[in-house]
Amino acid sequence: MGDVFIRHIELLGYEKRFFPSQHYVYMFLVKWNDLSEKVVYRRFTEIYEFHKALKEMFPIESGDINMENRIIPHLPAPKWFDGQRSTQNRQGTLTEYCYTLVNLPHKISRCLHVVNFFKVRHDDMNPVTDSQTKKPEVFLLPKDAKKNPTDITGPIVLQTYRAIADYEKSSTSEMALKAGDMVDVVEKSESGWWFCQMKNKRGWVPAAYLEPMDVFFESEEQEPNYAGEQYIVQKSYTAVEEDELTLKEGDTIEVIHKLLDGWWVIRKDETTGFYPSMYLQKAGEANTSMKSELRNRIAPPRRSTIRNAKSIHKQSRKLISQETYRRNSKKYIQSQRNMKENLQNKAKKNEQEENKPKAQPAVPPRPSKDLILNRCTESTRRKIL
Repeated sequence: MGDVFIRHIELLGYEKRFFPSQHYVYMFLVKWNDLSEKVVYRRFTEIYEFHKALKEMFPIESGDINMENRIIPHLPAPKWFDGQRSTQNRQGTLTEYCYTLVNLPHKISRCLHVVNFFKVRHDDMNPVTDSQTKKPEVFLLPKDAKKNPTDITGPIVLQTYRAIADYEKSSTSEMALKAGDMVDVVEKSESGWWFCQMKNKRGWVPAAYLEPMDVFFESEEQEPNYAGEQYIVQKSYTAVEEDELTLKEGDTIEVIHKLLDGWWVIRKDETTGFYPSMYLQKAGEANTSMKSELRNRIAPPRRSTIRNAKSIHKQSRKLISQETYRRNSKKYIQSQRNMKENLQNKAKKNEQEENKPKAQPAVPPRPSKDLILNRCTESTRRKIL
């Protein structure tokens, strides 16, 4: 057992390949203890052979001696012919298998057999291709369909983006770019880091360095939401630019504009500014290992800091100034205050109306003796008198 171990394995989907013959491979995002993230490709037959060897290494935990002691998850054997339907339907099982595998006791989950199987191979970085055959078809597992893989439709056509400036990678998990490079985007993360592939290279790229090829999608970014969503700061950050905010870990803020480059516009009281989205966690969500991971990660570059950017589109992105954010934010906050005050005043008025004493019915005056005598008959008057 070594010092290297796997923190998490996530099934991204599968590829349909046509060289040297048609076959399917599953795509796994493997997160290691040094915070690096690698994508590996494995056939199901390979995974099953790995599983059988693991059971032989740990006969007690696999239930060979007593089924009550089994903790190694089950994995169905490959079919005689594994087509696309079986490849797709098996994704839910593989997702559960990987989750259980990583959470087994360390003597199993961190053994060399597990570590070596998920290490990056040469063909993971340089898959065998043939220019005369079809390009592999990628079937991604949607975020909201991981519990129901049958919802997957495909093949999913990956969007092609173009690099607008040179980018030098700062870690082995990233990919360097030259202005004009074409990349296919496999995964778009809200952190501002996108996982891309270009020919035989794969890695994380700052979204700020990329633009779509066909049209300049303004709709890619959401519109500002001045109502705001409440988030908790998971990592402190000191502002570098004038339009950024300095916040401390544990601060509660409101996100009013989510931008693709991973720098969101947030509101603290009535002050607005940019803050790295990867340092924020939505209020009410369960805390994860993300907080400790962020200690060693840096925020992606902001789109406004990219030098020598060369866009192929005549239309430039619509930029909103911080003054506009602040003005609209204050206007929204004031309108909410006015609405709240109106509701409170109305409720107070209704309460006063309910508590106001009700007027008593008027008592008619008692008639005088002369009036009574005038209304009586002669005989009655004599009696009264």
